[in-house]
Amino acid sequence: MHGHIFNSPVGPLYLQEEDGRLVGLSFESASYEAGEETASYSEAPPLLLEAERQLRAYFSGRLRAFDLPLRPEGTPFMRRVWSELERIPYGGTASYKDIARRMGNPGACRAVGMANHRNPVAIIIPCHRVIGSGNTLGGYAGGLEIKKTLLRLEGLSF
Repeated sequence: MHGHIFNSPVGPLYLQEEDGRLVGLSFESASYEAGEETASYSEAPPLLLEAERQLRAYFSGRLRAFDLPLRPEGTPFMRRVWSELERIPYGGTASYKDIARRMGNPGACRAVGMANHRNPVAIIIPCHRVIGSGNTLGGYAGGLEIKKTLLRLEGLSF
């Protein structure tokens, strides 16, 4: 496993790659402490450098869709939720209820929220585009200020 720290406009982003796939993008190093013994942060492999390049383009407004091989770890339900998140377009939002409905389980709003919160590849799997009913922001693993920043970058305001 390899790791790379990217100093982004929203603070340090911790990227992790394993077997040629991006497995993590986090706002805090705490989520990587457990894997620090197995992750090498010395020389970033090409995939993590490409992820940084695409993130820089995203933050500068030049990239609207990421093209990176991903392998987020989670339950089958979580992976279904994350697939739905990837369908939310740049500059768009969806509520937890919208996603639960799309998955054919309208009563699963809280479960969708938990899966959204556990998204291991933030920004690239756009969990920041998920909002509460009535256009409320809800929570965000990186904090509400970062969520607002990402939504503003995409042309939205709350």
